[in-house]
Amino acid sequence: MGQRKPLYVYLAARKDPGMKATILVIEDNEKNAYLVTFILEKCGYQVVQARDGERGIAVARQIKPDMILLDIQLPVMDGYAVARELTKDGELRGIPIVAVTSYAMLGDREHILAAGCVGYIEKPINPSTFVAEIEQFLTTDKKGNGLRSVP
Repeated sequence: MGQRKPLYVYLAARKDPGMKATILVIEDNEKNAYLVTFILEKCGYQVVQARDGERGIAVARQIKPDMILLDIQLPVMDGYAVARELTKDGELRGIPIVAVTSYAMLGDREHILAAGCVGYIEKPINPSTFVAEIEQFLTTDKKGNGLRSVP
């Protein structure tokens, strides 16, 4: 039996301009990743996950997502370093990176934005406002299917 390809390899090949956004979620906490993925998929988004910063960069280079949701406290490489690395890459520079983090101390927001993120959402996320919060960073043609109530 042949070796199975990771899901993101298939997603990269399926990307076309008419599809809703593909969002890369770089999050090491399984429960947080599950919740974010559940909410986004219910709203029509295609979601790919990475559990650490280094892997997240590799996946971003492979699939070139429409948006990256980035935890700051990650193993291997923290979110600040990930954001700086992604924004240095000419092919990825235009992808909006939104930090989704529990870092909420004075100066954290500014530090996150200085690293290359375009936005900041505090954890724990509010499921009823989360999609609206991230959609402000997407173009109109890439926004979800309009479903806003998450069961």
